[in-house]
Amino acid sequence: MNRPALIALLAALPALASSPSAWEMNNYRDFIAGRLAGLSLTRDGRLTLAPNLETVFDSGQPIVWSVASAPDGAVYIGTGHRGRVFRIDKSGQASLVWTAEQPEVFALAVDAKGALYAATSPGGRIYRIENGRASEYFAPGAKYIWSLAFAPDGVLYAGTGDQGRVFRITEAGKGEVYYETGQSHVTSLAVDAQGRLLAGTEPNGIIYRIAAKDKAFVLYDANLPEVRTLVPAPDGTVYAAALGGSMGQRALGGVQSQPGVPGSVSVSTTTATVTVEASQTQSGIDIKPKPESAKPQAAQPVVAGAAAPVEATGVEKAAIYRINPDNTVETLWSSKEENVYDLLVRGDELVFATDGQGRIYRMGKDRRATLLVQTNEGEAVRLADAAGGILAATGDLGKLYRLGPGLGASGTFESPVHDSNTVARWGRLSWRGDTPDGARLVLRTRTGNSLRPDKTWSDWSEPLTNADGSAIRSPNARFVQWKAEFTGPASLEGVTLAYLPQNTPPVVRSITVISQLSSAAAAARAASQSQATAAYTVTVTDTPDAAPPPSAGTPTQPVTRPAAEQLQITWQADDPDGDRLAYSLYFRGEDEREWKLLKSNLSDNTYSIDADSLADGRYYFRVVASDAPANPPATARTAELVSGPTLIDHTPPVVTVAAPARSGAHVEIHIDVVDAASPLRRADYSLDAGPWVPMEPTEGILDSPREQFLLKLDGLAPGEHLVVVRALDSANNAGLAKVVVR
Repeated sequence: MNRPALIALLAALPALASSPSAWEMNNYRDFIAGRLAGLSLTRDGRLTLAPNLETVFDSGQPIVWSVASAPDGAVYIGTGHRGRVFRIDKSGQASLVWTAEQPEVFALAVDAKGALYAATSPGGRIYRIENGRASEYFAPGAKYIWSLAFAPDGVLYAGTGDQGRVFRITEAGKGEVYYETGQSHVTSLAVDAQGRLLAGTEPNGIIYRIAAKDKAFVLYDANLPEVRTLVPAPDGTVYAAALGGSMGQRALGGVQSQPGVPGSVSVSTTTATVTVEASQTQSGIDIKPKPESAKPQAAQPVVAGAAAPVEATGVEKAAIYRINPDNTVETLWSSKEENVYDLLVRGDELVFATDGQGRIYRMGKDRRATLLVQTNEGEAVRLADAAGGILAATGDLGKLYRLGPGLGASGTFESPVHDSNTVARWGRLSWRGDTPDGARLVLRTRTGNSLRPDKTWSDWSEPLTNADGSAIRSPNARFVQWKAEFTGPASLEGVTLAYLPQNTPPVVRSITVISQLSSAAAAARAASQSQATAAYTVTVTDTPDAAPPPSAGTPTQPVTRPAAEQLQITWQADDPDGDRLAYSLYFRGEDEREWKLLKSNLSDNTYSIDADSLADGRYYFRVVASDAPANPPATARTAELVSGPTLIDHTPPVVTVAAPARSGAHVEIHIDVVDAASPLRRADYSLDAGPWVPMEPTEGILDSPREQFLLKLDGLAPGEHLVVVRALDSANNAGLAKVVVR
C-alpha cells in the first residue's frame, strides 16, 4: 500500500483515541515470525504455495534420529527414545524391523547388498539386520556411536564418542581404531569422490580428511563447536553444517539438543584445545594426535534430564560452509536464531533443514535461501533424496515427510499476534499480492485479550476479499491476529492492519515542593557582590588655597537580609499513549475546604510562586494532567495527584534570655524559645563571637515548638562577655537573642 492510501485508511478511523496506528508486515523477517502451512517464503518476503508436503510415516516416537535409503527404494529410519528401527517401502507401507536394547539409534547405513546396519547408544553397539534378524556386528567399546559411513570397497566406518575415535570395520567382529581425533565426539562421517574419509567433530568443530590409518589433514576449523553434517560433491567440493552457538550447547543425541525434544539425550562437553603433531607428506600435512595423556578429558554424556546450558541470543548459532577443492572456505548461510541439522545437494541447489518449526530451506546459485516448507514440528533432523521427492525426518514428533515435485493445492499463513497495548478499535485490513486466474486469496482476523490465542478469543472472521481495504469485524480487543488462505498460485507480499488504540489516561507520579531564590533576587545578589567596594570624588576650585575637607560623618553599615525566596512546585507525569499533556495546579491550606487555582493550561511540569504569598501553615498542592491537547474533548482523559502536606514557615522562633545569675564558680542563664509554626530543630550559643556550641533542652529532647534551656558557663575570664543564643525551627528560620555577662 502506498503512503497516501495508508493515510486515507487511517483517516477513515473514528477519532476515539490519541492517534491512529498501523501494523504492517512487508518483508522476510516479518513473515518468518508467523506460522506457515503449505507455503514457501522467498528471501524478498513473498509468500507462495510450497511443494506438496505429505506425511509418509508417523513413528509414534519422540524423534527420528537417522535415515538410510536401500537399493530397492525402501527407507529405514532409526528413532529415540525406545531404540526402534522401521522400514518404509516404496508404496509407503511401514513395518517395525527391530527394537534395540539401547534407547537411541543415532546412525543407520545400508551396504551394497541391501543389508542394514544400526548403531545404538549408549553402550555403543553396531548391529547387522538382514531378513528380519539382527546380530551384533561390532562393539567399538565406545559409549556412543554418532555416525556410520560405507566406503566404495565395502568397509564400514564408525564415528564414536566420548573419546572421539573413528573405527574401520572390515567384517563382523573385526575392526580397529582408524584415527584418533583428540576431540570428544566424531559427530559426522562421509566418503568423498576419491574414497577419502571425512570426519566432523565436537567440541572444537574440526573437519578432518583422513587418507589412511593415523593420517589426516584438517580441512577446516569452524568457529562453532560441532560439525553436524558433511556432504561431499562429485567435483570435490565439501558442504558442512555446523551448530552449537558460541555461548553454550544443548545436546541433541550427543550432538545438539532441541528444546522441543522431550527426554532427549544430552551431552555435557568441555571445550579443549587439541594438540597435534604435524609431518609433511605429499598430500599435505599429516595430523597425528599426541599420546593419550595429551588429549582433552571428555565429559560424560548423561541421558535425559541434564540441565541444558543457557543459550545466548544475538550470537551465531549455526552456519553452512562450502569447502572448495582448493581448500578455500566460504560461509553460505548463518543464523542467530536457528540450528541447522542436515544438508542435501541436488544439482545446483542446496537443501537444508533447521529447528525453526521444522523448516526446510532451498538455496540456489544466487545463494539466497528460500523457506521451501515448514513442517511445524520441533525440528527437521534428517534429509534424504528419494525417487518421489525429498524425505525429511523430524523431532518433537518423530515423523517422515515427503516433499513432492509439484506444488500443493492450498496453504495458510497465520501471522504472529500483535499487541496494541490497550483495547483498540479496528479499522481496515489491506494487502498486496497477486491472484492470477484460478487463484484465490482471502484474509481473516481474530482478536482477544490474552497474549496467546485460546478459547477466549473470537472466532476467525468472515473472509476479507478486498485487497484495497476491508473493514475488520472482529471485536475490539487488545490483541489481534490475521490469517491468509491461499488457493492456487496466489502470492502475498504485504499486509497492513489499521487500528485506533483506546485512549489511556495519563499518570501523575510525583509532586515536589522546594524553596529557592527568585531569579530577580539571585541576579541582584550577584550584581551587588560584583560592585566596587570603594569610591572617591575630585573637587576643583578657582582659588590656589586648598579646600577644607568636607565632613561625611560615620554612617552605620547595614547587613542586608537574604534575597526573596520562591516556592517551586515540580511534578512528574507521563502518558502511556505518548500524548502531549496540559496541567492545572491547585492549592489549599490544611484548614481550608476548597481548592484554589494557581495556574491552568501549563505545558511545563514546574511552576514557581513567591514564598511570601502563603502565610505560615500546612498546604497541599494538586496537579491535574489532561491529554486534551492530543484528543477530542469527548475522549480526553485526566489524572491527578495531591501532594503530601507542605509546611510554610516564615516566622523565626522567639528567643527570651533571662538575666544571668552567678552560682558559685559558674554563671547560669535561663533561656525560653517559642516558635509559632513548627517544632524546633536546633539550638546553640556563641561566647564572644566564637564558634557555635549546641545546647540541650532541660527535658532532654528537642522536638516541640517550645523548649527551655539552662546554659551554664564555667571559667569565664574577668571582664565583660557577650553571649548570643540562636534557635532554628523546622523551616530553618533562625531566632537570636543576646545577653551581656559582667
